[in-house]
Amino acid sequence: MKIALAADHAGFGYKDKIAELLRAQGHEAHDFGACDATPVDYPDYGFVIGSAVASGRFGRGIVVCGSSIGIAIAANKVPGIRCAAIFEPYSCELSRRHNDANVLALSERLTGWEMVERLVAIFMETPFESGGRHSHRVEKLAYGAAEQAKAEADLARGYVEGAQTPKSLL
Repeated sequence: MKIALAADHAGFGYKDKIAELLRAQGHEAHDFGACDATPVDYPDYGFVIGSAVASGRFGRGIVVCGSSIGIAIAANKVPGIRCAAIFEPYSCELSRRHNDANVLALSERLTGWEMVERLVAIFMETPFESGGRHSHRVEKLAYGAAEQAKAEADLARGYVEGAQTPKSLL
């Protein structure tokens, strides 16, 4: 699989090691930078990985920054991206199985290397449980005009209406 990788100055060390790990497993890993500790703006790296994956040029993406939070927020600004900031295995598995996460955000400052290796393996190996309630919910994540109109109506009403999963999907 083609994987897009990027990190800011606080995550380039792990990014380089993740690239090596993925290549050793037979994946094509493309490194979009950063490559040293010179301070850079993490949104630029989140945006490029989001764009790389959303365009279909890459199957998945992995981003790394100091905390994983800012770069995940940036990647999620790109339509079609479902980026999860992950720190432990179970949420990593669920991000793939239930949410079809297509970008993984990791923290170089808060997560040990052995855990990162495990999280990358889970992210790469876990399939999405397509069909049924999970597909229905992931489809709803493609926020557009209809979703904005519903959100505005719910806001005006003061509560969310019609958020039940159809019984046929349960």
